[in-house]
Amino acid sequence: KWSKNMIRAVYDTPLLNLIQRASVVHRENFDARIVQKASLLSIKTGGCSEDCSYCPQSSKYNTFVKAERLMKKEDVLASARRAKEAGSSRFCMGSAWREVGGKKSGFKQILEMVKEIDAMGMEVCTTLGMLDAKQAQQLKEAGLTAYNHNLDTSPEYYSKIITTRTYDERLETLKNVREAGLNVCCGGIIGFGEEV
Repeated sequence: KWSKNMIRAVYDTPLLNLIQRASVVHRENFDARIVQKASLLSIKTGGCSEDCSYCPQSSKYNTFVKAERLMKKEDVLASARRAKEAGSSRFCMGSAWREVGGKKSGFKQILEMVKEIDAMGMEVCTTLGMLDAKQAQQLKEAGLTAYNHNLDTSPEYYSKIITTRTYDERLETLKNVREAGLNVCCGGIIGFGEEV
């Protein structure tokens, strides 16, 4: 577990020093000459019901992003094929919505997309908002490699940037994803105004 002092030390470290440390850790664990190519596709853009203060996809704000429906499976698969032909070994699909919850037909389509992209020999990752344990397991069974679900900021600062969900709800999804045996991709944003 990270202490506040450990976090402060990272936060106070000059950027180039962090890059150098990351390079050392990378070289200790991976071949430095190999870079995985990944492609990211927004399969459902805009119109999100969340109020994340930093996100132009939220329906709560007047932004340049127009709400779109979930992309058709054939179009997503065509994008995945193009990505593979261009050298990508991982294909990531993102959607702008709070949770998969009441989107049964959409989730079924996404499961089919995951299966078919996995069958192309690519790693597959998604970011679909909050998941329950059953949904996480279904994604794993469909062939999903990793799930992206960011925590955004600290628990103490969370309600200052997002009011439509709680930090603990985010943690619950991460728990469900981990317990399903999926790799977790999780990040945050530093610089919202929080104090260390």
